[in-house]
Amino acid sequence: MKGILGRKIGMTQVFTESGKLIPVTVIEVQPNVVTQIKTVETDGYSAIQLGYETVKPKNSNKAKMGHTAKASTEPKRFLREIRGVNASDYTLGQELNASVFAKGEIVDVSGISKGKGFQGVIKRYNQSRGPMGHGSQYHRGVGSLGTMLPMHVLKGKKLPGHMGNVMTTVQNLEVVDVDLENNVILIKGNVPGPKKSLVMIRTSVKKGEKVNETEELISYEVVEEVVETTEEAPVTEESSEEVSE
Repeated sequence: MKGILGRKIGMTQVFTESGKLIPVTVIEVQPNVVTQIKTVETDGYSAIQLGYETVKPKNSNKAKMGHTAKASTEPKRFLREIRGVNASDYTLGQELNASVFAKGEIVDVSGISKGKGFQGVIKRYNQSRGPMGHGSQYHRGVGSLGTMLPMHVLKGKKLPGHMGNVMTTVQNLEVVDVDLENNVILIKGNVPGPKKSLVMIRTSVKKGEKVNETEELISYEVVEEVVETTEEAPVTEESSEEVSE
């Protein structure tokens, strides 16, 4: 198990050499710092804590500054744990970048989903509506709220309410490319959250260390600028006659 924190930049598309179009999500991965290492002997489980995005000391507090000072780093905006890792592979204060993952790996991406506000059961839980005729008197209602025997609404009944803005995970996504020059990871498909939101990329729980065979992406080359020549065109007899006229 391994992972890293990043920010969702947005979506785009890339092409393979065979001409296949792949929709991808661009995730910016700035250096992550290992701010804490937890072991089974001291904490009861194995995990590492990653710090992401440096903040000014005035925007932090003494507790956070003291915690990150142990790793010889500056205060961080986000601190997240990744469990199930081999703690012996990491050192306190170590920096991780996009090279943690390789092209073709299968990952799970977690983030806070987009908030949809207060929604009804049709949009929130994909329930079906009633007949839309004028005499049905039931169109987009909740439906029966209880049964005859308990005489009350059962626990867990799906009702209208706040939708979205919860932690969610999309599993088994493929890493299309890793761009170390621009510190970005391209992941096939969509991931949770709005643009510029924090996401966590981890090794797939179901697929493990599986790596898919991937095609090479088309490399775009810059076209050279056209140089205009200053040589005058030769004057023929026909063109000279037209000028004289």
